[in-house]
Amino acid sequence: GRANSLLRAAAAEREARVRAQRARAAREHAAAVAAAVAEAGRRVAGHLSGVVAAASRRRDALAAERQERATAMTAAREEVTTLNSRIAALTDSLHRDEVAKAQASLRIEQLEQMVLEQFGMSADDLIAEYGPDVTLPPSELEMAEYEQAKERGEQVMAPAPMRFDRPTQERRAKRAERELSELGRVNPLALEEFAALEERYNFLSTQLEDVKAARKDLLDVIADVDARILQVFAEAYADVEREFEQVFATLFPGGEGRLLLTDPSDLLTTGVEVEARPPGKKVKRLSLLSGGEKSLTAVAMLVAIFRARPSPFYVMDEVEAALDDVNLRRLIGLFEQLRSQSQLIVITHQKPTMEIADALYGVTMQGDGITTVISQRMRGQELVASAAP
Repeated sequence: GRANSLLRAAAAEREARVRAQRARAAREHAAAVAAAVAEAGRRVAGHLSGVVAAASRRRDALAAERQERATAMTAAREEVTTLNSRIAALTDSLHRDEVAKAQASLRIEQLEQMVLEQFGMSADDLIAEYGPDVTLPPSELEMAEYEQAKERGEQVMAPAPMRFDRPTQERRAKRAERELSELGRVNPLALEEFAALEERYNFLSTQLEDVKAARKDLLDVIADVDARILQVFAEAYADVEREFEQVFATLFPGGEGRLLLTDPSDLLTTGVEVEARPPGKKVKRLSLLSGGEKSLTAVAMLVAIFRARPSPFYVMDEVEAALDDVNLRRLIGLFEQLRSQSQLIVITHQKPTMEIADALYGVTMQGDGITTVISQRMRGQELVASAAP
């Protein structure tokens, strides 16, 4: 087996040598070919260098020639643009001249037609009689001045005809056209319209005078009402102010209360401020007083109004709810003064207030849970009670 393996190795070695010889021969052939190709490449490179140099020279020549031709082309284009502009300008001028000529021809035809329709004569006759070569007669103003001078006995000569001056006559024509346009069209119904407008004007004038008279009467009434309001307010304010000082002194012994006007100069828009200074305090603003003091001050204001302008009866609802016993007794004293002139209906839960009442009305609930309205009239020491369902 070893001999066989050696034989196979020897055979493989021989084959490898054969392949190596073949590869060496191939490499030698390739080297020869490469050397030949390199030699040919050197010869081609030399030839190409000459060709490239010649091509560069040809290229430079062609570039210079192209630059010259481009410059010539630019100049030619500019000349063409200039010529096109001149052609367009000449064409526009020709068109304008043609349009102006056509308009002038049309205007001449219209003028000839207008002269024929308005004056009944041809254009040639009109030019012959009134053309620029014909002298113009004196104007009406010159003739009027001439006639006035003759009437005054002055030695004057008649104004001579004058030659045609186009600017002067154009100014006269424009002035005449302006005066004619200012006159406007003649309205044949102007008199009737004027009569109708005059009638409406007279009617509106009469209505306006009536409105003015009614306004004056209303202003007089307003003035009387304002005067009456001022008088009534001034009297009522004076009475309420006097009563408020007395009532406040009664409710706050030793205190000071008064009413002030915010704007005494204008009684129609003024407001009324209340100043209250309870005894022992320096504050006057109502916002700084206690709840009971505020309530008592409000009651004093109401009682002052009641005393200044008495009424047959008054209804008061829990006015003494925030008062203590002392202030309540003082308020009851005011009630005693008011009851001498008016009837008082007082809704209260205070026992002292109920004690001075002539009659009591209330709602009670008995043992069966049914509410009942009761009334008690107090006459001296005797109580008469009656119940109503």
